[in-house]
Amino acid sequence: MIILDTDIISVLDTRTGPAYGNLAMRLSGPDVDRVCITIISVEEQMRGWLSYIAASRTTSRQMEGYSRLHRMLRGYKEQEVLEFDPSSAGTYDDLKRLKIRLGTMDLKIAAIVLDRRALLVSRNLRDFRRVPNLKVEDWTQSIS
Repeated sequence: MIILDTDIISVLDTRTGPAYGNLAMRLSGPDVDRVCITIISVEEQMRGWLSYIAASRTTSRQMEGYSRLHRMLRGYKEQEVLEFDPSSAGTYDDLKRLKIRLGTMDLKIAAIVLDRRALLVSRNLRDFRRVPNLKVEDWTQSIS
């Protein structure tokens, strides 16, 4: 199972550039069978678009924000979204006790990934590598 971090979802949303091309190529590979996201990423992206809309001073910017929020929601209907369930919450509490220097949302994503014995695809390797036993890779970089 592959779980995409929020930053990777943003790369996919842009649909342009070398990072997107590398990522799209890896995701379409024959060894990739199940790609998921977490409810934590849904929350992060939703908060971002709601904040954008709230800060918009013109109707056209508000329309753009609502359009992007709507597109995000449509995309999530087609994606498997993993819950932050009791087991993940327990793993999250265990990670918190380790006092790992990682943001709350990233720690929750790490807990979900660990709990499902999955691979996290993220550009944030520096932070996620602090989590013991977490498998994380950056698929936006070209493979040599």
